Amino acid sequence: MMGIEWLKPEVFFGSLLFALLGVAIFWICFVIVDKITPYDLWGEICEKKNVALAIVVGSTAIAIGLIVAAAIHG
Repeated sequence: MMGIEWLKPEVFFGSLLFALLGVAIFWICFVIVDKITPYDLWGEICEKKNVALAIVVGSTAIAIGLIVAAAIHG
């Protein structure tokens, strides 16, 4: 039973810190993926409506998120 354990300041701020760290690492990884691709991802997906690329980029985002979550969770 969890109760109000998560309301303790050290638990709350620790969770907040890990969440922000995970988002920052995810963002950095996604920027790296964007830089190593040979074309502009945003322009290709939004302007040219490249659905296949959108699926690949979405899958990559999910994979990076899972890796970051597993690394933080332990």
